[in-house]
Amino acid sequence: MSKEPVAVVGIGQTKHVAARRDVSIAGLVREAARRALDDAELTWADIDAVVIGKAPDFFEGVMMPELYLADALGAVGKPMLRVHTAGSVGGSTALVAANLVAARVHGTVLTLAFEKQSESNAMWGLSLPIPAQQPLLAGAGGFFAPHIRAYMRRSGAPETIGALVAYKDRRNALRNPYAHLHEHDITLDKVMASPMLWDPVRYSETCPSSDGACAMVLTDRAGAARAPRPPAWMLGGAMRSEPTLFAGKDFVSPRAGQDCAADVYRQAGITDPRREIDGAEIYVPFSWYEPMWLENLGFAGEGEGWKLTEAGVTELDGDLPVNMSGGVLSTNPIGASGMIRFAEAALQVRGQAGEHQVEGARRVLGHAYGGGSQFFSMWLVGAEPPDS
Repeated sequence: MSKEPVAVVGIGQTKHVAARRDVSIAGLVREAARRALDDAELTWADIDAVVIGKAPDFFEGVMMPELYLADALGAVGKPMLRVHTAGSVGGSTALVAANLVAARVHGTVLTLAFEKQSESNAMWGLSLPIPAQQPLLAGAGGFFAPHIRAYMRRSGAPETIGALVAYKDRRNALRNPYAHLHEHDITLDKVMASPMLWDPVRYSETCPSSDGACAMVLTDRAGAARAPRPPAWMLGGAMRSEPTLFAGKDFVSPRAGQDCAADVYRQAGITDPRREIDGAEIYVPFSWYEPMWLENLGFAGEGEGWKLTEAGVTELDGDLPVNMSGGVLSTNPIGASGMIRFAEAALQVRGQAGEHQVEGARRVLGHAYGGGSQFFSMWLVGAEPPDS
């Protein structure tokens, strides 16, 4: 029996900010969920199951928060599933929900991811000394900076590439009312003059700490037929993982990421992603990861990703726009960051991205990664169903 086509009929986000002190975690997630339901013109009663995800519980210090969030999400008496795959969790949560619909386990599923970083300290939460594991050296930036340096050595990329990415994404964020950082006075010179945090990553080339949540309503073909506006259709979706450390691991272009992208493209019938995909929302918490992931995802050859950035290909009006919403560099409620990438991809093919809409976008990639470049989740969504 073939899979049931999966449609995105509702999308909701909170306004992402440094601290949402006006709401509890329950209030935060309910706000995003209500917006997704309103977008789909559905009620809590129309939802068959809820799939929720977030980053490690010790960030906020609330263990297994899904247990007390069930009431806020209309899940009392309904199946509720928690997902966790580090920073990629927002993407993998959406995929778990999509698979429930594709397998005809449920007809309509609410999926949601969140983080309330103002009630946590993620940098030091990620710096705990764990026996027999590599230290993170004051946050994720300390872990990833050497891999960025390795990419620069391999590719010969000039030092300015990271600043170009940050400057682009922060300007894109000005077009997105939900983005956390709205730096109206941003200039390339200001990015390049910002303090060095983890060589070669500067302050303006790294992501913020955000409070926020993102939700989507996923449904089957019958649900899509009742939707008030054209949905986004999942053309392909996949997850892959690999150990944090192992002999021969390529931190610059992890095998799990390559395999994940290849599986998504196979499902969607994509043979030339550079030409057949109209845009990509890629998980870029440090600006240098744009050219690195462009290569890992097959949009550029090895050592060539930075040339796309430098040539303006990834600009909003370029041949392959990347992070049209401002990306993780502008908004980072960690648990939700991956789902925001998936949701923003869906907004593009629905033609609902507002001022950061890519004209004529028909196929857009959503991407998330987490841990020590070890967890990957991706989907490709389109304006037409997969069998059309």
